Amino acid sequence: MTMPHAWRVRVRALNDRLRCQHQGGRIVITPGVQALSETTIQRLDAALTAFDAFSPDNDPHDEHDFGALTVDGYRVFFKIDYYDLDLQGASPDPADPSVTQRVLTLMLAEEY
Repeated sequence: MTMPHAWRVRVRALNDRLRCQHQGGRIVITPGVQALSETTIQRLDAALTAFDAFSPDNDPHDEHDFGALTVDGYRVFFKIDYYDLDLQGASPDPADPSVTQRVLTLMLAEEY
């Protein structure tokens, strides 16, 4: 099912807010990212907030919910998922923050 343009614009804005401003959800890192140096994690965070290389190849639904970047030689993915408020299942409407808990996961590509 194709979602209306306005819905996608809202989801994209909420995803960008989490990715760029660290607001409107949770950010989790995998053990592989956690094991990196503090300096690398800081650079990774800066690269995450600056990321804008979305394209039809990595963002086919135009939601800004996935990306890949390389920092200090590490290939890293981020993925935003949409859960209900109890984190027990999928959100009934990812465009509505009153019923959605966004979770951005930052992982090494090899952990995918």
